[in-house]
Amino acid sequence: MSTKAAVLFRVVAVAEAFSWAGLLIGMFFKYVLEQGDGGVPVLGMVHGIVFMLYVVVTLAVFKPLAWGPKTVVLALLSSVPPLFTWAFEKWALRAGKLDGPQRNVHGGTGLFVSKSAEPAGA
Repeated sequence: MSTKAAVLFRVVAVAEAFSWAGLLIGMFFKYVLEQGDGGVPVLGMVHGIVFMLYVVVTLAVFKPLAWGPKTVVLALLSSVPPLFTWAFEKWALRAGKLDGPQRNVHGGTGLFVSKSAEPAGA
């Protein structure tokens, strides 16, 4: 994961998840605890902006990261349920989806190498 596209995607995916969490907390204070607006108007706007940014970034990085149609659709669908963009980002990192086309040349990130894949002398 050495590409700027992967770093940008990871940052925006986590930001989208945090904005969802903030909005949910604000809604809890507003509707459950009945503590006024609870910041919902501001948190809603922030989440909306970050959500749109996530969609734009996803559509901008899928080619540099060599994602297939299924991965793109999964990335876009993960923006709907709360906190799923973070889960998608973690899955994409583990699955090598953030390595781009170089993953086959350079062996991916090497973060999740199984013991069986190590050389015998190691």
